[in-house]
Amino acid sequence: MAEQVESPAEALEAARELLTLDELTARVQMSVRNVRFYTTKGLVPPPIRRGRSGYYTPDHVARLALVQELQAHGFTLAAIEKYVADIPDDASAEDVALHRTMVAPWMSDHPVELSRADICGRAGRELADEDFDTLEAMEILHPLPDDRYQVAVTQLAVGLGLLEIGYPVEAAKAARELYNRHGQEMARELLELFRTQVWPAYRESGMTPERLQQVVERIKPLSVASLVTAYEAAMDAATREDIARRNR
Repeated sequence: MAEQVESPAEALEAARELLTLDELTARVQMSVRNVRFYTTKGLVPPPIRRGRSGYYTPDHVARLALVQELQAHGFTLAAIEKYVADIPDDASAEDVALHRTMVAPWMSDHPVELSRADICGRAGRELADEDFDTLEAMEILHPLPDDRYQVAVTQLAVGLGLLEIGYPVEAAKAARELYNRHGQEMARELLELFRTQVWPAYRESGMTPERLQQVVERIKPLSVASLVTAYEAAMDAATREDIARRNR
């Protein structure tokens, strides 16, 4: 097959999208050292070579923005590597932007940093080490140095209420593993739905990734409400089946 030759207009448009390393770092507000580190880790592709110079594209910008988003939500480097590995190498900047939009928190607030004393103050009593273990198992608390914690404040009151009724830590861990496993399956399926059905339809209408993000943000509350409704209906049905089975 003959190699396709770019027209002068196409070549000019491609050149306009190329960024130098300095322009890239200014765009994503990241140091040169971090850009190179993430490149060596395979989180972003290497620069495009033009002679001795390296250039970057909107794809690099989108992938670095995704890394920043994952970091902001507490992902470890290993978790980021695993997440990025699932994104095809030929994914467009728009596809990566969709991943970034979908990974952002859906209903929860950003975590805040509190001391052990602050958390005990909110509980109204001195919490034991076992209490903190249970809250960590429920992923309400994430330990930091110097007896400080990253706290999901909107969930803290629920966790403290469970402590009052003696919720066992092993049950908390088992439930969290269950939520994580099924949550990951649902997230993958929902992302695929957006990627194959939602984004192509909007892209044909000329929608930008930024506008798509606004659309997804509006859809998120409805999706969460639908999930809660489905969960409640399933739990009611499972409970009725269990009672009927026990009464046979």
